[in-house]
Amino acid sequence: MANRPRTASTRNEEDMMAIARRKISQTTDPVEKLRLLCLSRGAAGIMGMGKVFRRMDDDGSHSLNLEEFTKGIRETGLKLTDEDTEKLFQAFDKDDEGTINYEEFLVAIRPKMNDRRKKLVDMAFDKLDKTDDGVVTLDDLKGVYSVQKHPKYQSGEMTEDQILNTVIKKFENNTSVDGKITMDEFYDYYAGVSASIDQDAYFDLMMRNAWGIK
Repeated sequence: MANRPRTASTRNEEDMMAIARRKISQTTDPVEKLRLLCLSRGAAGIMGMGKVFRRMDDDGSHSLNLEEFTKGIRETGLKLTDEDTEKLFQAFDKDDEGTINYEEFLVAIRPKMNDRRKKLVDMAFDKLDKTDDGVVTLDDLKGVYSVQKHPKYQSGEMTEDQILNTVIKKFENNTSVDGKITMDEFYDYYAGVSASIDQDAYFDLMMRNAWGIK
């Protein structure tokens, strides 16, 4: 059976993953190494990291000690030595109190997006978050994300809810499937996507087409 043609987005992501894998062995900076390890897993790699750490924060303190941090790194499945994990922790434990703010850590791990791209991500999320509560659900997507042109909707294979659930799953990770997309998760995902796209114009077009941004 012939391989299906790859889309431009798929090619971009595969190229990014290959470049990240090559660069991992060349960097000694533990923060950059972790960022590259995430990117070597594709656009959703950063998002998966965020979901693990946010889920671990049972008491809502936004902080983790070294033991919790090490457990989180292991849960992501990323191959980081204990020595590199400790170096990473120490880099963020600036006051030497034995805890780190994992939200600051996750923001630092995200590949940087310029202001133009950030604005597009903000616009997309604002459009999806109809209830303005900072969380996008299945109900939020209805009426915003049109399924009418989806081939499986047209053929009757899938209902609107089923298709919208596949959209939400794109932002989910096996470590945390709750049917909700937070602003942070949305940013984590698109930071990974952005890293795979060199040209602002292409990122702009992709975001506008995906979410119907005017």
